[in-house]
Amino acid sequence: MHGGVGKRALVIRALVIALVFACIANVDVPIGAQTDIIGEVRTELARNAFTSAESELASYKSQQGVTPEYLEALSWMARAEAATRQWDKAALDASETRTLCEQQLAKHKLDSDPHLPVALGAAYEVLAQGMEEKGQQAAAVRLLRTALARYGASSIVPRLQKNLNLLSLVGHPAPALQETQYLGPKPPALASLKGSPVLLFFWAHWCMDCKAEVPVIERLRQEFAPQGLVLIGPTQLYGYAAQGQDATPVAERTYIEAVRQRYYSSLLDMPVPLSKQNFNVYGASTTPTLVVLNRAGQVTMYHPGAMPYEELRDALLKANAR
Repeated sequence: MHGGVGKRALVIRALVIALVFACIANVDVPIGAQTDIIGEVRTELARNAFTSAESELASYKSQQGVTPEYLEALSWMARAEAATRQWDKAALDASETRTLCEQQLAKHKLDSDPHLPVALGAAYEVLAQGMEEKGQQAAAVRLLRTALARYGASSIVPRLQKNLNLLSLVGHPAPALQETQYLGPKPPALASLKGSPVLLFFWAHWCMDCKAEVPVIERLRQEFAPQGLVLIGPTQLYGYAAQGQDATPVAERTYIEAVRQRYYSSLLDMPVPLSKQNFNVYGASTTPTLVVLNRAGQVTMYHPGAMPYEELRDALLKANAR
């Protein structure tokens, strides 16, 4: 193992593998049907049939050319190669995805097509992960910051920020939260919580993993209440409500409150800031995202995805001791 790759890199790697294959298996994926090439490639990758997936891509490209759907499918190839530690292949496919996406952007805006943001965001993600794997953390950070500067007004911001946070957020002061809009009690400013450990639980109304995490969160909140643990649960508007139906901000907020009452009933006294900006800053493109702050207000754990009780408890114990 490269000298610059330590425990944190192992954690990131395990997380990448879990997230990639959970998504390939269609667990907690965003609403929307897959087009044929994307579904076919993901099906082959789910059974580790990389050669078949490559054949599907080559056949589609020869008949249809480079389309946004092709690029998303190619990005899934890069992600699966990264998850199985085929880093050279992953870098090649991610680089090709990025280059071809940039060519598409000469004709289309990034968010004018649903497949382009997925493909481009994944390309940067895999490239950064590959650099981290080789001990090139500084280069990975530069890559992501350059992408954020270039695509800062697009939907891939949270994904880019997530990967940047995985590399650089732990050990630094926690970014402030926007608290103007909220559900439940009024959220306290993070700066006012120094002296107390804090758990941030980023969740989404459509997220099954978030609902499944509630008993873990509630158990730990009760356990660490004597130590002054503060729990805050940021969420945001997505533009849709039940069954993915389009919703106005007012209607979606009403729907979120209904979800909160039903599935988060044990956490109704948890302040819930309602802000997309919070998700951008914390890179919460994966839900849940769990962030632990120590008594000095520094981030001691940043974790996209659900966590079992024992692992999250260990993170809180470490934060409580500082």
